[in-house]
Parts: sequence; structure tokens; C-alpha cells
Amino acid sequence: MVALPGGFPAGKAAQALLEWFSANARDLPWRGTGDPYAILVSEVMLQQTQVDTVVPAYARWMSLFPDLGTLASASQDEVLKAWEGLGYYARALNLQRSARLIMEYHGGRVPSEDEELLALPGVGKYTAGAVQSIAYGLCRPAVDGNVERVLCRLLDIETSAKERKNQALFGLVVREMMADAPPSEVSQGLMELGALVCVPRRPRCASCPLDDLCLARNRGTATQRPVPRKRKPPQSIQAAVAILTDGERIFLQKRPPVGLMANLWEFPGGKLEAGESPRNALRRELFEELGFRSRGEKKVGTLRHAYTSFSVTLHVYLVQVPPGETLPASEGALPSGWFSHEEARRLPMPAANVKILANWVESVDLPLEI
Repeated sequence: MVALPGGFPAGKAAQALLEWFSANARDLPWRGTGDPYAILVSEVMLQQTQVDTVVPAYARWMSLFPDLGTLASASQDEVLKAWEGLGYYARALNLQRSARLIMEYHGGRVPSEDEELLALPGVGKYTAGAVQSIAYGLCRPAVDGNVERVLCRLLDIETSAKERKNQALFGLVVREMMADAPPSEVSQGLMELGALVCVPRRPRCASCPLDDLCLARNRGTATQRPVPRKRKPPQSIQAAVAILTDGERIFLQKRPPVGLMANLWEFPGGKLEAGESPRNALRRELFEELGFRSRGEKKVGTLRHAYTSFSVTLHVYLVQVPPGETLPASEGALPSGWFSHEEARRLPMPAANVKILANWVESVDLPLEI
């Protein structure tokens, strides 16, 4: 065994962890399967998304795309629609790209080797380690935010968990814990401990199976670990969007194929410029994007939506398009079209636009009127 900080007994910790995990593991739909594809899907979904949100989305996804071949052959809109509500839509597109690469180059089976896994779009060290340890039983660390927090407290790490030396140490500790224990159980046990007991605030140390081994607990520093990174305050954005209607249908356009929320459908509009009112910003954006001169807009509401690094306040207007008006009239416009409510519901849309559709379109009887 390798010497660890403070003489940390990795074998003893693994035994206690596995006993606790056996008695306390949640019944999650991706547990109990050895299918590497199912594990890959669950781990990608769980990146920056809460378990309660992932559970129904995972069931929906697996019913639509039960295997790599089905996912690889699906349309992009089908994939994005199935991902709706999870955010970070690039993850869905990366999953489909990975499925196509696996079908073409790996015989339809998720690879198990480091180099091949890490070459898949959107697969980093954590996701690769999770697939390797959980699906293939390989001695590979999978260190996510929950596991980082557990290890920072167990070892009483006084610097940021993201420092390279600490990441290397975490990998070493997890490998030592896996030396004489099933890697799958160690990986899932550490994740579960961080999710249920070693939580960010008010850790439940009295319920922790590693309580007597935890250096931070013994030194009274558990609530100070992990040491937080300095973060920039989230940016606040103001934008105006239009529910363009001909009375029966609504007009939507597709976002660019690269960047934030790529390829999703949305209501037209954009950010307010300095000193600009929401109404004037809307008129400017509609003319720049669609060549449409808007008049007689009716403000129907304001919607606030938070993302990881920024928040947006959307000023929502209902705009009547005169009969015979052709949209878009500007060159180089994004793909767009007119849709009934039912057709719009089937399109993949950002969460804020789904809320607009529900709050100010579907709640109004047809025909839409100003």
C-alpha cells in the first residue's frame, strides 16, 4: 500500500464505505445495470444536474434511445427534444456524436481504454473513470464534485480541490481504496456519500461511516472544507423577445449551430444595449434579425431565468404580424418558420422559451389577439 497523508487507511475506509453503501444506496434507474451505454448516459446527464431532475429524463431518454444504434440514427431535433429540461444541450449533441463514433469505430460497444474513451466528444477524466469503474470494474478514479468534497474532508485539504496536486492525490486515494474492493462499489459509494451525508453545508458527520477516519472532522474543520474557489459574480442580462403571431401560429427561429444552446428553437429577440428600453431593443432586434418593422407591441410579462454563470430577465411582447408580411425579410437569417402550438411543443427549446410557450401562448385561446 502507498503511504497516504496522515496515514489515511484506504483499505479500512473502503470496507466501511461499502458496508454503508450496501445499506443506504438509493434505488436509481441506472444502478444494477452493467450496460456501459446506460452508464455513459447517466453520467453525462448527471454533469451539473440534480439527481431528481435526471431520473425522469433518463427514463425518457432510454425509452427513446435504448441503445447506441438508435441514438446514432436519430435526428438532431429528436435528440435535443429528449434532452429538454436538463440544460447544457451540448451534452446531448456530444452523446449522439459519441454514439456515431462508437458505432463506426468500436463495433457498437462503448470502449474501456483511456485513450479511446477520452477521444469521445464531451468525455473527460471523470466521465471516463465512471464508465470504466462502474461498467467495466476497472481500477479508475471517478472524482466529481461530491467525491472531491468527501476527500477534502477525509484528508483535511487546506487548498482548493481543483489544484493539480490535489487532483493527483484524490486519484491516488481512490485507487488505493479500490485495491482490495470492487471499483464499481467504491466509485458509487463515494458519490453517494457526498450526495447524502458529506453534503456542502451542515455535513451529517454523525451518520458518516468514515467519521472516525475523517481528519477534518477530528480537527474541527469539516465545515471549512473544501476551500472554495474565488468565483466571479454572475452576469445579469436584460433581453426582449417577441411572440410573433399571425393570429393562428407563432414564429420561431433556430439558434446558430455552435455556441450556447446551439440548434434550439426560440422566440426572436435579443439583449438590450446600454440605455435602451426593452421595447426599443425588441424593435431593433426584429429589424436586424428579420427585416421586420414592429409596431403596436403588447407587453405580456417578464420572465427571469438563472443559468450557471449568468441570469437573464426576458421582457416578453406579443406582436401581430400583418397579413401578407413575409418573414424573414433580411439576408443571412437563421432557419425559421411558423408553427402551431402543438408543433412548437414538439420542438427542442431552451427552458426559458418553454416557459414563455406555456405562460403566454398555450394559456391564451386561439386565435391570438393583441
